[in-house]
Amino acid sequence: MKGVPEATTRLAMLKRGEADLAAALQGAVAEEVQRDPNLTLVDTRHTSIFWLEFAEQWEPKSIWADIRLRQAVNYALDREAINQAACLGYCPPAGVIVPRLMDYALQVEPAPYDPAKAKQLLAEAGFPNGLDAGELVPIPPFTDVSEAVVNYLNAVGIRVRMRTMERAAFLSAWREKKLRGVFMTAVGASRNAATRAEAFMYSKGTYAYGGYPDIDELFQQQARERDRTKREAILHQIQRLTIERAMFAPIMDLRGLQGVGPRLAEHTINSIPLHPGPAVEDMRLKEP
Repeated sequence: MKGVPEATTRLAMLKRGEADLAAALQGAVAEEVQRDPNLTLVDTRHTSIFWLEFAEQWEPKSIWADIRLRQAVNYALDREAINQAACLGYCPPAGVIVPRLMDYALQVEPAPYDPAKAKQLLAEAGFPNGLDAGELVPIPPFTDVSEAVVNYLNAVGIRVRMRTMERAAFLSAWREKKLRGVFMTAVGASRNAATRAEAFMYSKGTYAYGGYPDIDELFQQQARERDRTKREAILHQIQRLTIERAMFAPIMDLRGLQGVGPRLAEHTINSIPLHPGPAVEDMRLKEP
């Protein structure tokens, strides 16, 4: 196993036979794998998802305290186009930040792409000519997704500038509540919807910048509830409230794209349910 940061280098290694599997492919690089008859593109079925976080929505003097601006961001994103460009159609557009493969996930349609509605909301919020919204920091290494998000926001008048960070620095800054404005993240932690609620929706969560008393109370209720059906209903209500209040701008579930070389008879990707990688000990080469 070898860490290779550049996707184009991983692709070249796959083509030359220096690697049998290349992970985390996007956009044009993934398309090149699809075009090569000697290679296979496989989408991983695991619990990862992209979304935009509004770090300052809890601060009364911030522009992001106005729900209309957060709603405008949601209407500004053409999630299906982002899916096609970055993920070749494998990544389902998301309506909530709990991946649909998780237990207790609310199965809901994403906000529609409606740039006219986004501009209307900006005007109602006092920004008929748009506004300068500062920097947008994306989690590495998903440049195809983050560039598309920046372009869609700029197109409706939410003018943002992308600023990149190293992944470790990004995660530290998020955990320490140092990221400001709006930023893009992606999370692949497993377990169930309660896990996501605890970290990102509950006001005392590790990565939460704030919260609501009623959501906090519902979170505590579900933690005490032993009836699975009742617990699911509570967790669904928490997720509905995050949508109604535009706490986040979900983008799409991540289906990590992996390139498989011609030597592998069994790549074992997706053989472990909800796992992002192959079952390494069960991978098998073709007979010579």
